[in-house]
Amino acid sequence: MKKAIAIIVSVLFVFAIASISFATEEKKAAPAPAAAEKKAPAKVKQVTGEVTMVDAKAKTITVKGKKGDVVVAADDKMMADVKAGDKVTVKYTEADGKNTAKSVKKAAAKMEEKKMMEKKAEPAAKPAEKK
Repeated sequence: MKKAIAIIVSVLFVFAIASISFATEEKKAAPAPAAAEKKAPAKVKQVTGEVTMVDAKAKTITVKGKKGDVVVAADDKMMADVKAGDKVTVKYTEADGKNTAKSVKKAAAKMEEKKMMEKKAEPAAKPAEKK
């Protein structure tokens, strides 16, 4: 009887050790996907200021903003209308230490659009009222 109890206790001990080892392996594997999920999409940042330099070879635009100069990589379409001295608003993302432009808009164009909208919004002159 003592032998039977000793065998049962030893078998239970082996199963307990085996289940603990499987549990630690699952915990080690689980954090890897969690780390990949933590990598959130890059936030879109914005800088408004004067273009100080346009480098066609490197395909970059340097904008002098309130917090200093920002160098942004842009494609040919975005760089086509931009030249040094222009007032622009650049929306960009930062990934791996490199700023990549999402959009480049000239500030002067916005001012003209606002003026046009104000002219359209002005009510027509009222006709003279009769007494």
